[in-house]
Amino acid sequence: MTDQYVPPTVWTPPASSGGTFANINRPVAGPTHEAALPVGKHPLQLYSLATPNGVKVTIMLEELLALGHSGAEYDAWLIKINEGAQFSSGFVEINPNSKIPALVDRSAEQPVRVFESGSILVYLAEKFGAFLPKDGPARAETMNWLFWQMGSAPFVGGGFGHFYAYAPEKLQYPIDRYAMETKRQLDVLERELANKQFVAGNEYTIADMAIWPWYGGMVRGELYDAGEFLSVHEYRHVRRWADEIAARPAVVRGRKVNRVRGNPEEQVPERHDASDLD
Repeated sequence: MTDQYVPPTVWTPPASSGGTFANINRPVAGPTHEAALPVGKHPLQLYSLATPNGVKVTIMLEELLALGHSGAEYDAWLIKINEGAQFSSGFVEINPNSKIPALVDRSAEQPVRVFESGSILVYLAEKFGAFLPKDGPARAETMNWLFWQMGSAPFVGGGFGHFYAYAPEKLQYPIDRYAMETKRQLDVLERELANKQFVAGNEYTIADMAIWPWYGGMVRGELYDAGEFLSVHEYRHVRRWADEIAARPAVVRGRKVNRVRGNPEEQVPERHDASDLD
C-alpha cells in the first residue's frame, strides 16, 4: 500500500503535475505570450479545436448555414491547446478564462466577444432565431438541458476522462467515483430519451448540439476508449438518439472543423469557406 498523501498547511504547485496536458497546467490566469489572433473575411470568427466543447459550436454554425442563414458564415481558426495557444494575449482578450471555443461577432460596428460553449450556442440561436424556442415551456426545457450539460460534463471530462485516460497513474478511487457518476448521467439521458425523439422534446435544439459531442460520443465509443469499460451498450435509447444526430449532414460537416486527430479524411484544421468541407 502506498503512503497516504497528507495535504500541507499551504498548497504550492508542483514542478510538474504529470499526465497528459501537464505542460499547460498552471495556477494563474492571464497571457503567457504576446500574439494577435488572425481575422478572416466572414462576420463570425471562431477560435477553437474539435474537442466536444468545440464541436458544439461548429455543428451549430453548419446547421444554421444548412437552414440558409448566410450571416452564419464563419472562419474557424485552429487553437492548439496542447501548445498553449489559448494563453496568447489575443486569445485571453477574447476569453479571460483561456478555454476554447471563443467567438467574435464582427457583423456590427462594435465587435462582440462570446465565450463558454453554452453561451455561444444561446447567442447564435437568438441572433438567427433558430434551434431555441422563443418562449414558454419548450424554451425552459431546452435551457434546462443545456445547463444540465454544462454542469455535468466536467464530471465526464475533467473527472472520468482525466483519471481513466490522462492521469499519470491509474487510481481506483477516482476512476470508480467518476465512472459511477458518468453512468448515472447516461442513465438520466436513457430514461428521458425512452419517450421522446430529442433531449428537450420532439424538436432538435441547441440542447442536443451541446449534449451530443459528449454523451453521444461516449455511447458511440468515441471518447477515452471507454465504451466497453462503461458498458455503453446498455443505453440503447441514447445510442438511437446519438446515431440519428450523427447522420445529420450539418453534424457530419461540423465535427470535421478544427479536427487534427483521427481519420485524416475527417480533419479540416481550419475552415474559411464552405468548400473546405466538400
